Amino acid sequence: MRRLLTAAVSLALLGNGPAAADNRRIIEDFARLFYVERDVRQAFETYVAPDYVQHNPGVPDGREAAIALLQPMFSDPKHSFEVRKIIVDGDLAAIHIFARPDPAARGAAVADFYRLKDGKIVEHWDVIQPIPEKSANAHPMF
Repeated sequence: MRRLLTAAVSLALLGNGPAAADNRRIIEDFARLFYVERDVRQAFETYVAPDYVQHNPGVPDGREAAIALLQPMFSDPKHSFEVRKIIVDGDLAAIHIFARPDPAARGAAVADFYRLKDGKIVEHWDVIQPIPEKSANAHPMF
């Protein structure tokens, strides 16, 4: 009985799909392809499930819809995306990004949140915070 309980607890702690180390590798490679190399199609076809759920109200659900919407923005050489932090905890991941539409813009701090299942990104949320001209404190946003 004790072994069965220990096995059940161990499985529950693993979450669904690959272990956290595998999810870290998946998210880091996705970030490299998507934000650094800007190969939206390869990043999404490799790491995103076809029925990907999108919580950003301006983006439709589905991998192909995300590719169609994001590819023009990521192929624009004026846009820049600098990955500042990657956090992975079980089946959840967060990527903190400094995004600018052009080199002269102050840009925004973006936090993309992903849920993984069976080695694929299945869900996405994001928070976008424009970088203000003046800050109420001396702390950097990154």
